[in-house]
Amino acid sequence: MTCKQLGGACDVEFHSDTFGEMAAQSKKHGMEMFQSGDKEHLKAMSKMQELMQLPDAMTQWFENKRKEFDALPEKN
Repeated sequence: MTCKQLGGACDVEFHSDTFGEMAAQSKKHGMEMFQSGDKEHLKAMSKMQELMQLPDAMTQWFENKRKEFDALPEKN
């Protein structure tokens, strides 16, 4: 999945066997972009922070992303 698919701002790809690992990669990337002051990523993070204020909305978003991940074809 890409950074954009996970709520971010770019086309960096994350590859993992589990959604949890992919989320960790995305979080690490987000922290790097935050530390570098990347404006597009900061905007995306602001939107995610708004979503986090609504626990049910964040839970639904997370489950939708997990389903999207689960639906991806496996690569060998």
